[in-house]
Amino acid sequence: TGKNTIMPKSRMPRTISKLANELGIHVETVRFYERKGLIVQPEKPTQGYRHYPDETIAKIRFIKRAQELGFTLDEVISLLSIEERPCTQVQALAEHKLLTIQDKMNDLKRLEKALATLLNQCADNDDKSHCPIIDSLQP
Repeated sequence: TGKNTIMPKSRMPRTISKLANELGIHVETVRFYERKGLIVQPEKPTQGYRHYPDETIAKIRFIKRAQELGFTLDEVISLLSIEERPCTQVQALAEHKLLTIQDKMNDLKRLEKALATLLNQCADNDDKSHCPIIDSLQP
């Protein structure tokens, strides 16, 4: 009767530090998500620490995956709010995000080309008294 029963890992009570460690995030990230209303802070027992349920793990994993896809935290909040709604709303948000990413990629390609051109000008520059990169930055 004094036996310790071993609970499966998914059912083990998790303190905030165990939760953060399991997810590879900082405790402050968990607290930030709580303040933003993304996750619910568990009730604090009269003794001991708050314990986070499996649902919190799943929700934080959802948040992190969405961020890995380039969604901002505000966009993640929108995704969470439309989680139960038709796919067309999620699709519209994802299409907008894709266009934003494509615009950024085009901007980066233009920057890459401009910088490569300036570097080539530096390499071909015989006049060491001025730098083509500095010259291009001046009004």
